Amino acid sequence: MKKFLATICAAALLFTGCSGGSGGEDKPAVDKPADNFSANELKLGMATRLNTDEEKMGGILDGVAEKFGLKAQKHLPKFYDNLNAMQMGIESGEIQAISTYNCVAEYLVANNSKFEIVPNEALNKLSDYFCFAVRKDDTALKAELDKAINEMKSDGTLDKFINEYITNVSKGQAPPKVEIAKVEGADTIKVGVTGDLPPLDLVLPDGSPAGFNTALLAEISKRIGKNIELVQVDTGARAAALTSKVIDVVFWVILPVGQEVPIDIDKPEGLELSMPYFKDDVAVVKLKDNK
Repeated sequence: MKKFLATICAAALLFTGCSGGSGGEDKPAVDKPADNFSANELKLGMATRLNTDEEKMGGILDGVAEKFGLKAQKHLPKFYDNLNAMQMGIESGEIQAISTYNCVAEYLVANNSKFEIVPNEALNKLSDYFCFAVRKDDTALKAELDKAINEMKSDGTLDKFINEYITNVSKGQAPPKVEIAKVEGADTIKVGVTGDLPPLDLVLPDGSPAGFNTALLAEISKRIGKNIELVQVDTGARAAALTSKVIDVVFWVILPVGQEVPIDIDKPEGLELSMPYFKDDVAVVKLKDNK
């Protein structure tokens, strides 16, 4: 499959909650064209955002580009509910590029020789944080997740998993399957996985979950003394699956927070977010030029 989401930023930010930020200093806006595509209009595939539409998202991205001195850059986002559809979109010419994360971009390129990572002077300066989403009334579950994540940050387990499953993973090979041990007689938490953020949220061709998030869940299961059952859901349906109680937890991404990007752009009502456990910079992938 494929991969979306790796540098951990300031520790203070990671421990204060799920709020992203843009990297680099503000620059005066100038009429500088984007240098990664010949045209200044970029048809960009993105995972579906739940609290905005494609037109508004385009305006937000244009504002980000202008902030970094790229007045001429215009973004035309197209939302997709899963990574497979996005890859078909770029191969058919429906979009020119995919917006994803560094670790996912590296995974995609390593597993598909048609793709390449390209610079985008605005989007490459943005970073997202990764958290768990739970229902707002599941305060006890959120507290358990926060405690486990905090412990793993403190004792080095989280850094170990990042190195093993992201930083040092062989990008051209699928990460190993991860077994989540059963806790006899314990309650079960259903966690939604999409497979759309390899090697983070990854489902192997045989249907087995693998990668960083699965290893993370196996460790959390041991620390909170509860069973974890993985349930595959579509990216676009993950909020509905959570609120309808098909699942109890789902992986979530917190978009950069700033004047250009509203804090609630992808946080539906009725959801609460755990403390973040990972952060990665935004990357752009396109098809290689035929020469």
